[in-house]
Amino acid sequence: MFECDRCGCCCRSLNKNSLYAQLDRGDGVCIYLDGDQCSIYNDRPLICRIDECYDRFFSGIMSREDYYRVNYEACKRLKEMEE
Repeated sequence: MFECDRCGCCCRSLNKNSLYAQLDRGDGVCIYLDGDQCSIYNDRPLICRIDECYDRFFSGIMSREDYYRVNYEACKRLKEMEE
């Protein structure tokens, strides 16, 4: 299982990827972000669910280990951009 620390960096950087445009409130922040917490975390869209996205879209393309690595790297870059 992908270990998300729920920092919210990805939720504050939606303007970095057009896949998240429908969730962007217009300033790169997710419409469901409330402070640093997702207000719909248990019911968040599939695109926000790392493990389920892997199973549905990426399992035939790369290993789960590689998929996690790519996502952890993206997470790290987003955190560095906020520093």
